[in-house]
Amino acid sequence: MIEYADIVCGLAWGDEAKGKITSELAGSGEYDFVCRWAGGNNAGHTVFVDGKKYKTHLVPSGVFHGVTSVIGPGCVVHENSLMAEIRYLEKNGFDISKVKVSPRAHIVSRLHIDEDAEKLAKKLGTTSKGIAPCYADKMARKGVLAKDVIPYWMMWDENLSGKVLCEGAQGIWLDVDFGNYPYVTSSTTLPHGACSLGFPIQMIRNIWGAAKVYDTRSGVDPDFPESLLNDPELLKIADLGHEFGVTTGRRRKVNWLNLNKLIKAINFTGTTHIVLSKTDVIESAKLFKLHHNEHKVFDSLTEMTTYITDRITESCPTITKIKFSNSPTSI
Repeated sequence: MIEYADIVCGLAWGDEAKGKITSELAGSGEYDFVCRWAGGNNAGHTVFVDGKKYKTHLVPSGVFHGVTSVIGPGCVVHENSLMAEIRYLEKNGFDISKVKVSPRAHIVSRLHIDEDAEKLAKKLGTTSKGIAPCYADKMARKGVLAKDVIPYWMMWDENLSGKVLCEGAQGIWLDVDFGNYPYVTSSTTLPHGACSLGFPIQMIRNIWGAAKVYDTRSGVDPDFPESLLNDPELLKIADLGHEFGVTTGRRRKVNWLNLNKLIKAINFTGTTHIVLSKTDVIESAKLFKLHHNEHKVFDSLTEMTTYITDRITESCPTITKIKFSNSPTSI
């Protein structure tokens, strides 16, 4: 039986530094497991360990700290990509015996990838990783399970105990039910989805919500029009923030923080601790703007972060901690 579960989830459209937060929490020595509950290698996490940058796409960030890292039953796994990631981790000195895959996870095939590339990528801005077709086969009861494909030594025994940290993929506004459908991912990004790992909702202790002090979006979405790529101020932020996808390398669209949506995301997820990253980017750009009922401009970073803190505090009853992060290496 587990003692409690803490959850890291995205409060926007992905790319919110969930991997950084998960890595720092996992490095505290507090947790016995770090688990992914949804998505596939369409996600990308960048973390810094001892000053060195590492990138993963499916393996949870606990592996960087010697913590058992589980790819859960709600995930989809492309075998060759997973094994390439395992080789990458082993080459960099990490204990790959800590990586476990749920026997109930589903396998992404070459046919899934081809279908994604041919039918979905251009229309919906998918990553062409075969994620949606794999989930479609899962729901049609014709999928292939990990237990029939992945090496036995990587199989998770489906037991959790002690203290568990759950690592989300993508963000709330990409959720298949609550995002701007059909411009969404193919699984639930909401923190309650972590219970699919095998624990009751009463075991959830803290929910760490991740966001930036400006909004970004990869792929196609009418709410992020192509015109954003022509705004010189937003392009400046994008360049300073190195806003390119970990998985695809494509440029992300940048917009000013929509504080109304952020507050809604906090309340919808029950976030208790929020980390807003990349304050150093807008400080370097000297651009302090956001949307909250109307467009707002501030004279300094302190003025803007104070405004954000006050609005979140008065509007979000579950929040107990608000943290602004200006470093890619820690929270």
